[in-house]
Amino acid sequence: MNLEINQVNKGANEVIVYLSGEVDAYTAPNLREALLPLTEQSGAEVIIDLSEVNYIDSTGLGIFIGALKSSHAHNSKIKLKGLSSRVERLFKITGLDEVLDLDIDENRREEAK
Repeated sequence: MNLEINQVNKGANEVIVYLSGEVDAYTAPNLREALLPLTEQSGAEVIIDLSEVNYIDSTGLGIFIGALKSSHAHNSKIKLKGLSSRVERLFKITGLDEVLDLDIDENRREEAK
């Protein structure tokens, strides 16, 4: 039940947030505290790297939905990348792949077919 959050600023408006561990009810408040201020900056592009995330529960999904709503309200963008097949499947099952910008590895997509 640990989540490590590291933020790297790339240029004036781009931020990459690297997550490692589990996004669940226990770790979600820390993630919310880290993400929402980033999405509240007009013109910001927030990229969330999930390549080291092995578990997300419904509370974690709610954090990403909240960040998406905040980005829409503040004219910023949010993108998720580095999803494992397990995490990608979760976003597809819940239909969130239709509303969130997911950067899916094309090689892995071909393997899944």
